[in-house]
Amino acid sequence: MPEIWDKTHKTDKRVIHIEPVTRLEGHAKIDIFLDNEGNVEETYFQVVELRGFEEFCKGRAAEEMPRIVNRLCGVCPWPHHIASSLVLDKLFDAPPPPAAHKIRELGYCAHMLESHLEHIYALGPAPDFILGPAADPAKRNILGVIEAVGLETGKKVIVHRGYAVEIENIIGGKSTHPVFSIPGGISRPLKVEERDRIRELAGKLVDFCEFTLKVVDDIILSNKDYMEIILNKDLYYHNSYHMGMVDENGRHTFYGGKLRVIDPDGEEVAKFDWDEYLDYVGEHPVPWSYLKFPYLKKVGWNGLTDGKESGLYRVAPLSRMNVAEGMATPKAQKAYQRFYETLGKKPVQNSLSFHWARAIESLYAAERLQELADDEDILSKEYRTLSRGIKGEGVGVIEAPRGTLFHHYKADDNGLITDLNLIVASAQNYGAMNIDIRNVARNLIKKGEVSNGILNMVEMGFRSYDPCFSCATHAAIGRMPMEIVIRNENGAEIRRIKR
Repeated sequence: MPEIWDKTHKTDKRVIHIEPVTRLEGHAKIDIFLDNEGNVEETYFQVVELRGFEEFCKGRAAEEMPRIVNRLCGVCPWPHHIASSLVLDKLFDAPPPPAAHKIRELGYCAHMLESHLEHIYALGPAPDFILGPAADPAKRNILGVIEAVGLETGKKVIVHRGYAVEIENIIGGKSTHPVFSIPGGISRPLKVEERDRIRELAGKLVDFCEFTLKVVDDIILSNKDYMEIILNKDLYYHNSYHMGMVDENGRHTFYGGKLRVIDPDGEEVAKFDWDEYLDYVGEHPVPWSYLKFPYLKKVGWNGLTDGKESGLYRVAPLSRMNVAEGMATPKAQKAYQRFYETLGKKPVQNSLSFHWARAIESLYAAERLQELADDEDILSKEYRTLSRGIKGEGVGVIEAPRGTLFHHYKADDNGLITDLNLIVASAQNYGAMNIDIRNVARNLIKKGEVSNGILNMVEMGFRSYDPCFSCATHAAIGRMPMEIVIRNENGAEIRRIKR
């Protein structure tokens, strides 16, 4: 239950305090400030944890980084592991052979499936839409979903997510915190029997992802009430820029492409290589959160606003589809076309559409698994290039399940890390989450009337983005913003300390 209390000293406003927020990786809270009439004046979505990897990785041997940074998070270790390896390919001047890139991507597609299926069925749309946004909180979880859909369907979900984990184990050595990707390639070749097993599992995962899209169709798209919520421009909707990776043909990809940015009208405003990212992306710290707000430098930081004047942009499945000219696999392409036929021309700005886009990406990942498993290159014995010297700096970018991930390292002549910068997906969506939470709260909370169903709909404002805050928080350049508010037992502020 939320805590609601009166501030009796500084102001007569009321605050709705949601802590902890639920069904996300990491820790955060929401404060909703009401005016004298009980309507929402302002909201704050605060991230309250710090990891500090950017500091304690300094002085480490660069080749250790892929093993260190995948400890940023147990949910998304693969993006950090691969992005770090991509940095080291450049830092050690060791371009990987084709087999290495393909095997990295093969394992990565399996991780994308594992992560997306977990969010769809356990953390995001399934509890909120199969059970309903206003369902009993004690039931609005994975166990309640299994009870609603039946044990056999629940088993089907668990088994197929397990197939993705099995592929991760085959390639990465282990699914959580993989150890296979190294500077210049991978640590060992793929065996024929391993390739055959991956090929078998990939076919099953394609079928299951088609089943998942049917679930989205039957449960959400066919429900008039849910579609009214999704399409309501006063709730989960705002006009934003979008960023994502595209291949040489402008199609959707997770690995190896260029970054493209479109404006709220769908016009391309930037397309750039990884090592140019600092020309385009800035980070704005605030005193009330450990997480910074990335923004587009060429637009500028203009606060938590939307439209062309706002420098905020979004990443993740919906953004990747918005910036792409299409999907690179046939079944996913059909799903992509139906997506825009249903929701309108690009860019789609309805935030709850991230869930549908995530299901389409799952099908793409499964089809791409099939393509790579059928590629004879992955059995090549040429799977690593040795270092040709230390270049001293490198940038690696990959599309994580939650959006674009940047790793940027500098090293000295001995290969020891001297500086690093991590900009992760959940940070880039942080502004959008705040805007969605504010919009929903202002439109649903009136005259102080609030229910668990309304508060869950407020939380749905961040769940669309499948945030992962463990890896999103790190120190601001030079110093970290900190503000401590001390309150008495009645909630009245008695002291405020800033740094």
